Amino acid sequence: MGQERDPQRAERAIRHRPRRLRTSPVMRAMVAETAVAPRQLVLPVFVAEGLAEPRPISSMPGVVQHSMDTLRKAAVAAAQAGLAGVMLFGVPAHKDAQGSGAVDPDGILTRAITAVRSEVGDDLLVMTDVCLDEFTDHGHCGVLTPSGAVDNDATVEIYAQMAVLHAESGAHVVAPSGMMDGQVGAIREALDAAGWLDTTVLAYAAKFASAFYSPFREAVGSSLQGDRKTYQQDGGNVREALREVALDLAEGADIVMVKPALAYLDVIRAVAEAVDVPVAAYNISGEYAMVEAAAAHGWINREPAIAETLTSIRRAGADIVLTYWAQEWAERYHQGTHR
Repeated sequence: MGQERDPQRAERAIRHRPRRLRTSPVMRAMVAETAVAPRQLVLPVFVAEGLAEPRPISSMPGVVQHSMDTLRKAAVAAAQAGLAGVMLFGVPAHKDAQGSGAVDPDGILTRAITAVRSEVGDDLLVMTDVCLDEFTDHGHCGVLTPSGAVDNDATVEIYAQMAVLHAESGAHVVAPSGMMDGQVGAIREALDAAGWLDTTVLAYAAKFASAFYSPFREAVGSSLQGDRKTYQQDGGNVREALREVALDLAEGADIVMVKPALAYLDVIRAVAEAVDVPVAAYNISGEYAMVEAAAAHGWINREPAIAETLTSIRRAGADIVLTYWAQEWAERYHQGTHR
């Protein structure tokens, strides 16, 4: 006769099962449902015209505006760390109402693309921001009408020129971020007509007007007065975000992105469930600055907070995460100290 089973003991064994799967770091890693690997991360990088040395960004401790030389070194380090790519933002010495530096073959962003691609080849994706806010003296993402409104159609024409110029300079991925209607379709058509059929379009498909962009505006020397609420999305709207994503996919987007990430985790999840293409999310400057500032004051434990932040974005459904912690995370990942 077999030993009679004790129902209470069996119940306790089942109840205790989750704790047995948390008993050590190795055990927890083995059963983790969500991982953050370097191959899923993209490092946003700023390069400023005329710099001999990197210039610190005060509101983003640890992040700098690079010189061309340090940009090259950062790109090589990113490739060696196994990151997916770098997203390049150019900061010109001079700006004007038309953002003419954005389509200058000798402009800072164009030269940066060529420099990085010459260093990393195909070992790291060279991604580029296709927008005018870094290049306009008024700080908006497009050119303006006489009344001061953003001229959508004229701006889209410039975006298409930018995207082709970036592809010619060596970009693997172009990323229109201005939230102009029709921007993805115009860029895809222009790229294809110029023979750049393999250049990927990563669309900022759901980009929300947010208070968390302020440190980024310091990073690019933005002179924006007012806001971008007439073309960026309202924070309360999820259905609208899904419509914007659907429009970008219909126009040929290869990857869609939600920005910001932390305040919009539900939107990331909704987009991930609605589409059959990779989903990216941008862990933006204000999200980075909050953690860094709180950690500097001793209010939170910095490294676990970074891990929790990045994991939450991946858990929400992002396949790709743009984050200023990408390089640090990758180095800790290879050392096994990222958990």
